[in-house]
Amino acid sequence: MKSTAIGGTGKKVKNGISVAILVVIFAAYMFPFLMVVINSLKQKRDIIKSPFSWLFTIKGLSFDNFVKAFTQMDFLNAFKNSLIVTASATILVTLLAAMFAYYIVRHNNAISKIIFALMIASMIIPFQAIMIPLVSIYGGNLNILNHRITLIFMHTGFSMAMSVFMFHGFIKGSVPIALEEAAYIDGCTHTRTFFKIVLPLLKPIISTMVILNALAFWNDFLLPSLVLTDKKLLTLPLSTYSFYGTYSADYGTIMAGLLLCVIPILILYVILQKQIISGVVAGAVK
Repeated sequence: MKSTAIGGTGKKVKNGISVAILVVIFAAYMFPFLMVVINSLKQKRDIIKSPFSWLFTIKGLSFDNFVKAFTQMDFLNAFKNSLIVTASATILVTLLAAMFAYYIVRHNNAISKIIFALMIASMIIPFQAIMIPLVSIYGGNLNILNHRITLIFMHTGFSMAMSVFMFHGFIKGSVPIALEEAAYIDGCTHTRTFFKIVLPLLKPIISTMVILNALAFWNDFLLPSLVLTDKKLLTLPLSTYSFYGTYSADYGTIMAGLLLCVIPILILYVILQKQIISGVVAGAVK
């Protein structure tokens, strides 16, 4: 009885230490976001004077920064541009990656293995290594920059490798081939079998890839800054850059603009959060 009690106490102590460590990590992770929220409600002088002060320790709190940010960054137009680019690229990469991964899994020949290996190998190439040739070719030679379609095309291409990898693992481990064979016996074609039988079974991994890709496309600054220069085509991350001046910056408005950019993608995450973890685990396990 004594040894059992000691063992139980030791387990409780370990659990307590683990929880305390997780709380500290969570607090350290959320602290920058909390500072953005707090400083978005401050005036510029208060941010410069005491950026780490809490809301109840200062005066002059207001939502003027949000009104100014909404107007100055042309939020509705930038939101429309981000929505068009993000939705189009997300739909394209999800559908194409699912179809391509399905083909690789069900046609396990030498060509499929080589193509899949090359796609996985391409994931280790950093974007910074190809962005200058990319802009030079598409801008200097083809002259097709400064178009939404070009940005959508690039987002789709750069996200295909990771998406195919995730879909490949999920299809191979979670989609039984017996269902497809039964559909073929009933007279279904390969295309109809994929859209009627296979695609509905991919809902968990589709939800995961939608939120991951949408988050990446929505928050991306580097690629849109290389492709888009027309003010009417700027996405939300690019429009927030207008708050930075040559010699100074309006930090309160910047914080408010950042929050306005984050809120839509947070809503999408909350809606799809139940499928995200299960999809990531299922897609990563062979």
